[in-house]
Amino acid sequence: MLIKKRISIIYFIRTITWDILAIACYAILAGTFDHYGILSQVSIPLAVTAFAGTVLSLLLAFRTSQSYERWWEARVVWGAIVNDSRTLVRQVKLFMPNTEAGLAVAKDFARRQSVWCFALGESLRKVDHSSKVTGYFSQTGTDSGNKPNLIINHHADALAQACQQFSLNANKQVQIDATLVRLCDSMGKCERIKNTVFPRAYSVLIHFLIYVLMTMLPFGLEDQSKLVEVSLTIIIPVLFIIIEQTAILMQDPFENRPTDTPMTQLAMTIENTLMEIVDEPPVNEIKPPVSYYIM
Repeated sequence: MLIKKRISIIYFIRTITWDILAIACYAILAGTFDHYGILSQVSIPLAVTAFAGTVLSLLLAFRTSQSYERWWEARVVWGAIVNDSRTLVRQVKLFMPNTEAGLAVAKDFARRQSVWCFALGESLRKVDHSSKVTGYFSQTGTDSGNKPNLIINHHADALAQACQQFSLNANKQVQIDATLVRLCDSMGKCERIKNTVFPRAYSVLIHFLIYVLMTMLPFGLEDQSKLVEVSLTIIIPVLFIIIEQTAILMQDPFENRPTDTPMTQLAMTIENTLMEIVDEPPVNEIKPPVSYYIM
């Protein structure tokens, strides 16, 4: 996630370098046709160019709005994961007997839930799992293509075993199970956002309109200065490209990029909080960010 007041302009410019070069070349070509050859006599009313720009602006507004909704939903879901993780361990600690065996069950839930948070983030980013996650599955002797879902199943098995061991009240069991259901729902929402591709047609249409605008713009401007004309033909489309790129960076919040939801940072914070709930020392040292983003 990009940090306020620490946004890297270089990173952003790098993502649109080829677009800027393509626009510059096309703008120079269109400006040349406007001044030389048969097309030098063509004049397009500026109102027509303004209409194309208005249509393009409406499409970009919709695209940016929908992209932000996806990004914000991802952050809201992970906020719910933070809350439900704390609730789960707090419920287990409260409902289990106040004995060493009961506290041991709560600690097992806390460690397992911490691993679940790391496993979910790494699965969404499709990166290699950390030693914390691989160590857990090596210890349990289990594995799955969907590791977060398997950990939820381990939660359910541990809950059933604890209920049988301590004769847990059915109402308390239902409350813990409801928390597991919410965690499972959050996992499903993250997978839906990850696997639902933003319609490619929007980008194609926006790029097409940008080049249409670039084609018409030189023929609607006054021919007093070729340099000013070409400069405006470059600057105006680049502004539209920047807006579109902002939307593209927001629309996929689980792609292991600086604009991601900070799942690793959240998982580390969750683990420290869960350890505190079960009277264990913090595991992770949360250091201040040294870059313009956190993961």
